[in-house]
Amino acid sequence: MINPFKKTFTPQEMSLFRFLSKVKVFEDLDYKELSYFVPFLHEREYKRDEIVFFRGDPSQAFYIIKKGRVSLSVDIEDKFEMLDELKTNQSFGDNAFLNNTRRIYTSMITSDEAILYVIPRVNIHEIFDREVEVKAKVMQSLSSQYNEYTTNLFKAYQSSFGFFDLGKVYKS
Repeated sequence: MINPFKKTFTPQEMSLFRFLSKVKVFEDLDYKELSYFVPFLHEREYKRDEIVFFRGDPSQAFYIIKKGRVSLSVDIEDKFEMLDELKTNQSFGDNAFLNNTRRIYTSMITSDEAILYVIPRVNIHEIFDREVEVKAKVMQSLSSQYNEYTTNLFKAYQSSFGFFDLGKVYKS
């Protein structure tokens, strides 16, 4: 039986939902839950070597790559070491889901051009305040992602044992 009161979505919205559902932090959300983010998605165009944000900047937004590539790197004195290069459907700046955080890496466009969806932190928290289940699903996904990062960090440490003091990771 068809529910005549059920919200229907346009073909453009459906396409956007399919795209967003491939983004790790949103993979557990249904289309209705994804629709809460749509009014706050801002599309921004970037050119090669343009900085999206610097390490130490306030975490004001979450980014999703619609098109292009973005490098994430850490700076040590005057040198940059690339942590990763991300591409379409990948996201970064996820510490914007947390209050009062600063960027821990620098992000820069590495393709000739890039199109990013930007979701301001303030809007993310508006959604979280209204939709507790959405917040729980996103935070569960982030926790899983951070667990994977920590596992990879420990593996890297084990393979280069003694080159850095892992004990510093757990000190505040």
